[in-house]
This record gives sequence, C-alpha cells and structure tokens, in this order.
Amino acid sequence: MKIAIVKLSAMGDIIHAMTALQFIKQQIPESRIDWIVEHSFSGILENNPHIDNILPVNLKSIKKKPLNIIHEIRKIRAYANRNYDIVIDAQGLIKSLITCKLLGSGNIWGFSKDSIRESEASYFYNNHVDIPYHSNTIDRNMKVLSKPFGFEISKRDIINKEPILYYIPDDYINIYLKQDKKNIVFIVSSTWESRNYPKEKFAKIADALQGNVLVLWGTEEEREIAEWIAYSSVYATAIPRLSYNDLKLLISRVDLLIGNDTGPTHIAWGLNIPSITIFGPTPVERVYQTNINKVVKSKSVIDHYNLDKNDFSIRDINHEDIIKMANRLLND
Repeated sequence: MKIAIVKLSAMGDIIHAMTALQFIKQQIPESRIDWIVEHSFSGILENNPHIDNILPVNLKSIKKKPLNIIHEIRKIRAYANRNYDIVIDAQGLIKSLITCKLLGSGNIWGFSKDSIRESEASYFYNNHVDIPYHSNTIDRNMKVLSKPFGFEISKRDIINKEPILYYIPDDYINIYLKQDKKNIVFIVSSTWESRNYPKEKFAKIADALQGNVLVLWGTEEEREIAEWIAYSSVYATAIPRLSYNDLKLLISRVDLLIGNDTGPTHIAWGLNIPSITIFGPTPVERVYQTNINKVVKSKSVIDHYNLDKNDFSIRDINHEDIIKMANRLLND
C-alpha cells in the first residue's frame, strides 16, 4: 500500500503526527509511507525508518512570490506519479487540501467539517474523520492517521510509544554536556511574543537549578535573548545554532528540557526526555502529560477557535513552581 501523509507544518504538529508512524507500520508492515512537508521542516522528519520518502514543498514562498505557485503545482503533480493508494490530510487547511487533490488519488481522507478550523476543506475529501477540534492535538492526529486503516491508537499506546525522532549520532555534541552536573536545555522563544516566558524568570530558574543549562536559539532575536540569559546566570550558556539533526541529538542526551509551547520543546516529548512546557495563550491539549512530561499553565481561559495573541498571562506564572517541578523531575 502506497500512503501519502500531508502534514505541512509546523514543527510541533509534525512531531505529534509522527507518533502514528510506528503503529501504521506495525499494522501494515509492507506499507510505503511518503510525507509531504514544507521544506523548512523536512529536517525534523529525516532519518525516520518509517518514512520511505520525504517530499518537500515550498508553499510559504507563494505569499512573497505568487508566480512560485506554478513551480509548486508542477512539483506536487510530479509526486502524484507515485500513484498513491491513499492520501491523508492531517492538516485540515485549504492549502493542504489542494496539495492532496494534486496528488491525484481518488481516496483522500481528512477531518469532517465540524472537526477542523477551515471547514470548507472537508467538502472535498472522499472520507471523513470526526473528532472535536478542541480535543488533544495528539489524539486528533492519531485518529486521522489510523482510522483510514481500520485500527485505533490508544492513549496507552501513545504514552508507551517508542521515541519518534531520529538522528545521526555524533559524539561531538558531548562538548556541550557535563558529567558532574545535570544537563538542562532551555527553549526560550517562540513565534508569538505572548507565548514567551520572561527571560528574567528563565535566568532565575537557571540560578536555582545550578545545572549545566544550555540555552538554544534559532533566529537572531532569539540569540539575543539566549545571550542575555547566559550573561545573567553563571549556570547558563548560549550555544551556537544547531541543525535539526544536532538539535534532536542534543535533546536526546540531556536530563531535562524547559521551554515555551513551541516546536523544539516538543522534541523532548518525542524523544521520551523529561520536559516542562510553559503555556500562556495556547491550550495544554497540545501535549500529553506523562510521568516525565509536565506542563505549567497560566490562569487564562483559552478559546480553541480564536487564540488571543495579546494574552500575556504567561508572564504571571511563578518561576518557583517551575523550579519545584524541575527538581522533582531531575531527582526522580
């Protein structure tokens, strides 16, 4: 069976959806799975033994250069030559629907109209999956990626999953790690300012934990935040920007990750590494809480259909609560 999964973005959503791959392969060992993804996120999928082909697109470029749509349509139509038996839209957007249609399969699965934000897309699927839009993001991904094959992925399956992210091992990453201290990663920025926990509080957490705190960054603005924290705490170090492979590799070897609700933070969950995710204006239903993966949430009420980018309640979360939780995870 030739399967195409369309999950274009973003990093955290892709990581959550990847959980289904090991279970699909268990149920259909001979299946061939291709994944269509925005090229900027293709690195998060690399080296996964359950994916036969990573097929990148660059639909985001169309906003700046509308004529790029011609090139992207040709690219996707070329992918259609693989003759998929089934195409699954795990995104639920108009652009992901169009991608599915261009892949040429007459067997397209996607969310029902009451299960997605851009409900117009649902009218063009051949088969529908019902699950409330406000449900846990991981549960939603598991259902849309398993129902087409007639099986279910239970909460127990998800919690007991094998690590879902893969990388090429390299001992060079050990230059950032210490054997005589707990190694802790901070993810200190995200795409919305209102999702960012204050840098001053991150510095206080580093001082309290007294571990080897590695502050990661991806943009120049994030680098400035990371360097400010490193300057403010003797225990923190802002390390150079990492590739996707090295990001996964480093996180796989640390004792704890603390970060905002953003893609790199979810890598820890994907690798079964202890983590604390800090939530402000976004719902905690984005993650699964386990014995080692915890959340801290502000007191704001979330509207799943209309997230408030002006909700800065994350700033009110007491850093002492995070310190206590971190110490429990580090000492268990």
